[in-house]
Amino acid sequence: MRIYGINPVLEALRAKRVTAVRVSPRGDERLAAILRLAEQHGIPVRRANGHELDRFAKGGVHQGVVADVQDPTSYSVEDLVAGAEGAALLVVFDAIEDPHNVGAILRTADAAGCHGVVRQSRHAARLDGAAAKASAGAVSHVKVAEVVNIARALEALKGVGVWTVGLAGDASARYDEIDFTLPTAIVVGAEGTGLRRLVRERCDRLASIPMQGHVQSLNVSVAAAIALFEAVRQRRAKRVE
Repeated sequence: MRIYGINPVLEALRAKRVTAVRVSPRGDERLAAILRLAEQHGIPVRRANGHELDRFAKGGVHQGVVADVQDPTSYSVEDLVAGAEGAALLVVFDAIEDPHNVGAILRTADAAGCHGVVRQSRHAARLDGAAAKASAGAVSHVKVAEVVNIARALEALKGVGVWTVGLAGDASARYDEIDFTLPTAIVVGAEGTGLRRLVRERCDRLASIPMQGHVQSLNVSVAAAIALFEAVRQRRAKRVE
């Protein structure tokens, strides 16, 4: 895998996933921090000009640095649940192919202390490049389980005691009426199409986020963030009780 951008490369270095770094010779302090960290970990560094970095980043905004990284560790759905401290909190991607949305959700999942995400191995955005950049480096820290079939993955989650909550604009229950203190997987669908029929049918509950304005839907990464931090709020309140 190849990633680019200062924050993604820094986080990948901290996660000890980087195998090589290419960096521009300009004297940026943040790039200097990457060089120091790479040297500490014994990672080979090559100087490259802007045109070379543009080519390696395939036109992405690289901020003067590109890195080769190891493929992420492979997890199963059961691994994510077993590795959770307390009640599991997961996000399930249903056919989300836009790398910017994938990266944004990974960033929020990391910020919310989510225990991992589940996504389909086919028809899914790659986790390098634009997705890694949009995640601000969170892609190096969030555990990802890749599955063949999302509907079957929801059944597997139920089998290990996790409630599945699908976000759907037409659901009668509001997102803040759901008990997120239980082990929960929040299921989010693609922009425009939402949850696929079989996935929707497999969810234990469906929940909506009420709209007060003229636009009747939210970007999927925003919807995921609202639900995740409602779960964080409920769990924090329960600990205080």
